[in-house]
Amino acid sequence: MLENVKIRLGISVGDLNGIGCEVILKTFADSRMLDFCTPIIFASNKTISFQKNTLGIEVKYNGINEASKAIDGKINVVNVWKEVPNIQFGEATEEAGRFAIKSLKKAVEALKNDEIDVLVTAPINKNNIQAEDFDFPGHTDYLAQELQGESLMFMVADKLKIGLLTDHVAVKDAPAAINPILIRTKVRIIEKSLLMDFGIRRPKVALLGINPHSGDNGVIGKEDNEVLKPVIKEMSDAGHLVFGPYSADSFFGSDMYMKFDAILAAYHDQGLIPFKTLSFGKGVNFTAGLSKVRTSPDHGTAYEIAGKGKADHSSFKEAVFTAIEIYRNRTEHQGLTDNVLQKQRTRR
Repeated sequence: MLENVKIRLGISVGDLNGIGCEVILKTFADSRMLDFCTPIIFASNKTISFQKNTLGIEVKYNGINEASKAIDGKINVVNVWKEVPNIQFGEATEEAGRFAIKSLKKAVEALKNDEIDVLVTAPINKNNIQAEDFDFPGHTDYLAQELQGESLMFMVADKLKIGLLTDHVAVKDAPAAINPILIRTKVRIIEKSLLMDFGIRRPKVALLGINPHSGDNGVIGKEDNEVLKPVIKEMSDAGHLVFGPYSADSFFGSDMYMKFDAILAAYHDQGLIPFKTLSFGKGVNFTAGLSKVRTSPDHGTAYEIAGKGKADHSSFKEAVFTAIEIYRNRTEHQGLTDNVLQKQRTRR
C-alpha cells in the first residue's frame, strides 16, 4: 500500500551561507531515513561536497542532472548549477540569494512536472533573494503563484496547528487587510487541509482577536466586533465549527488551544510566538491550500551558528516526516473521494 511506496522528496537548499545544507545533511546522514523517502537535493555536487567536508558530516550521494534520474535508496543531488559558489558562512550576500532562488525554482519546476512528489525547503533570507525575476517576501507567496490553489501559512506540530490570516504583512497594516472575504477563505482552507491532509473529519477552528482582549467590546478597537464576530456567526450558522474571537494573551497559557483542531491568528507574531514557544524544534511550516505539498522547518538561516556544526536538525527532520504524512493522507483521501464519485456515477 502507500506505506511501501517510496516518496520522491525534493529539497531546495536555501541560503548556502546559513544552516540549510547542514540540517539537510544531518537529517539524511541517518541511513534509516532512506527507508521513508528518496531525497533529491537541488544544488550541485561540488556545493554539497564542500558543505559536508567543511561540516564533517559523513554522507554519500548520487549526482544526477535530472530529478527523474534519482535512485531509490540513495541521497540524490541534482546539478542545478556548474559554478562554484563563494560560500561565506554567516554572511548575507547577494550571491547566496541568487543560488537560493536557483535551487528553489528548479525544485518547484520538478514538483510541477511530477518529477518529485513533495517539496521541503531549507531557510532563505528574505532580503538577499529579492531580484527582478523574484519579487516575493518569501516561499509562500512564490509557491502560491506557481502552484494551483490559495495558500495559507500553516504552522503544524503534534497537538498544535496555527494558521495566519495575514502573514508577512506589517503589524500596522494587518487590521486593514482583514476583511470578511479573507476570513472566509482562510477558514475554508484550514478546514479543507485538516480534512484532506490530517484526516480530521469535523474540524473545530478557533479565531484569535485582532485587538487586545478582542477589543473589549469596542473600547480598544472596533475590528473584532465589526469584522470578525459577524463572519464567525455567519459561518457557525452555516454549520462550520468556528469559534471566537478569543483574547490571544490568555488563549495559550490557559491551554484553551487544546480544545481545537486549529487556530487562526490575526497576524504573524500573534501566531508564531506561541507556536515557537510551545513547539520549537518540533514545529513545521506547511503551505496549505495548494495542489502540491510543501513544508519547511520552523527556523531561519541562523547565520550566527552557520558553518560551526551546531545546528539542530530536528525541525527539518520533522518537516520531512510531515511532508510524507500529508502526501499519504492526501493520496488516500483522493482515493476515497474517487471511489465515492465512481459509485455515484454507477448508480446513475
